[in-house]
Amino acid sequence: MFSELQSRCADSCAATIYAAAMDVVDLREFYASDLGQSARALISRALAPRLKAASDQTVLGLGFAHPFFNGLDETAAVTLSFMLARQGVIHWPVTEPVRSALVDECDLPLLESVADVVVVAHGLEMADNPLEMLQEIWRVMAPQGKLYLIVPNRRGLWSASDASPFGYGQPFSRSQLAGLLKVALFTTNWWREALVLPPMGGPLLRKTAAACEAVGTRLVGRFAGVIIVEAMKQVYAFSAGKRARRLMPRLKPAFLPAPRPANRGVSSLPKA
Repeated sequence: MFSELQSRCADSCAATIYAAAMDVVDLREFYASDLGQSARALISRALAPRLKAASDQTVLGLGFAHPFFNGLDETAAVTLSFMLARQGVIHWPVTEPVRSALVDECDLPLLESVADVVVVAHGLEMADNPLEMLQEIWRVMAPQGKLYLIVPNRRGLWSASDASPFGYGQPFSRSQLAGLLKVALFTTNWWREALVLPPMGGPLLRKTAAACEAVGTRLVGRFAGVIIVEAMKQVYAFSAGKRARRLMPRLKPAFLPAPRPANRGVSSLPKA
């Protein structure tokens, strides 16, 4: 009994170490596979219409997000790909001057308010402190900038399987993401689920994936593999609005006695 329990603990620790050791080579190989290409196409299909408006802006990818830049006109947009230090970095784009960098997700090498659009994939679920990561993203984003998060769904089958990168790290639910974004001063504008089919290969599944995705997101969308959310950076003026005024400390007036006029002609020296 004890040996069996010890074996299970060892397997669990090994799985945890393997999950923590996942790097960009694994991610690149996954998106080169048939299953990865299918997942990329389905996620990009949902995300591309939202990214079309960012073709003349500065777009930052964080984690391993550049596979989903298909909806952008890369000749017009300024695109950067920042990859997490725990995962490593690869040269991107392959045939152009490098626009990728190895970064700490909580200390991005950018000035404030420089990124118009930020796309995060395979990033938030791998962060040690997701809230601190979102706050750092808020810092580098321009006012009214848009953030797109692609994260594994806690209810989905993809987060329960190690057949894809979405099975590693911390999955999230809609309510968890909404709470994090609210604390980090983001307002959610749009939600979408993707990857309804289970993470299984096979030519039949890949051929029917697009058709099943359109129907499945309406029926069982809450159990899809990933959640995609669009959020907008909000900059609140401290003195504007009733809520801000309620947060301001109330100053109570202090009534001090009026000073008495000095008696002219009367010496203030003490009497002998």
